[in-house]
Amino acid sequence: MWRSIASNALTLFIVILVAMAALVAWGRNEFVAPGPLTEAICLEVERGASLSAVSRNLEERGAISDARIFRIGAEYADRADDLKFGSYTVPAGASMSQVLEAITATGRSTCGRDLNFRIGVTRSDVVLSELDLTSNAYTEVARFDAGVDPLPAEYLEVSDDPALVFRITMAEGVTSWQVVDALKKADFLQGALETVPPEGSLAPGGYEVERGTERGAIIAKMTERQAAALAEAWANRAEGLPYDTPEEALIMASIIEKETAVPEERGRVASVFVNRLQQGMRLQTDPTVIYGLTKGEGVLGRGLRQSELRRETPYNTYVIDGLPPTPIANPGTASINAAMNPDTTDYLFFVADGTGGHAFAQTLDEHNQNVARWRRIEAEQGAADEGGVQGE
Repeated sequence: MWRSIASNALTLFIVILVAMAALVAWGRNEFVAPGPLTEAICLEVERGASLSAVSRNLEERGAISDARIFRIGAEYADRADDLKFGSYTVPAGASMSQVLEAITATGRSTCGRDLNFRIGVTRSDVVLSELDLTSNAYTEVARFDAGVDPLPAEYLEVSDDPALVFRITMAEGVTSWQVVDALKKADFLQGALETVPPEGSLAPGGYEVERGTERGAIIAKMTERQAAALAEAWANRAEGLPYDTPEEALIMASIIEKETAVPEERGRVASVFVNRLQQGMRLQTDPTVIYGLTKGEGVLGRGLRQSELRRETPYNTYVIDGLPPTPIANPGTASINAAMNPDTTDYLFFVADGTGGHAFAQTLDEHNQNVARWRRIEAEQGAADEGGVQGE
């Protein structure tokens, strides 16, 4: 009898094991199989939200088939405690595994409303956008000048929304004073900025922040990113450059940044200035003269006068030899790389060509012809601004 009981118990145990294995296999398959969503949704994960609450929300909205399986899968993947606050797109047919990855990986919001505080060379503005899940594109809701325009109703309605994503985008070529001045006008930030960081020390680009972020913390992040970019570029620089330190290379990068907005020209512009330095010629570049007048505090807003081109300042490269004493703006990585690895050319001059780019020349005669052509274009366009490196 005991043998019969033991045999039956063993059989039952095996049946249970098989059933458990089948259940685990089914659960694993459910976790990685395509989900039930037929249209994409925007999932908001609130700060401090629990996995249990998020899984129930997903189940109620039809994004997952079973909240328990989702939680078990998260525990098994050791991601149960990795929830990131934000708004995330859950595409149609997304598996539980894909949903878990979206809400625990980077913490970068991919949907909902987006407030982009843009720091530009001539102005700073704020753009409020909302993601259209149908087209997967952001639609502009409101735009206003920071610190100038009254806050629009569309912004006031959502400014306290915990799911609102705040971004700061700093354009290449902005000065450090402009960055500080703009950040002071951002009503969603806090903390004072008592000093202006050294020119050139801030990295252009995008920064995702939260409401209440310290302004000083943003400056620190910009400084850290720029220092890393400069160090990497310096370590991979070409041989024989006419500057001895990363700081001098940064000055050159800032001049390149202010001289051209055409990406493919950066290396050629860099080659002109490198060639000039190597031949003992003055740089003769307008942006340095302008910086000597404005100190980076805003834009000049007019063409340079002949008296200003002749005035001796530390930044007037028509008068001084070599580089100015500091950068004249905050250059981006592309301009830094161009300064470290310029094109190999015989160019010594360039001037605007009327297309947004420049005409390059090896000799003064060629350059004068290019200048004459540009003057004709200026006359036709009614333009008054003068661009490019001038002849001696």
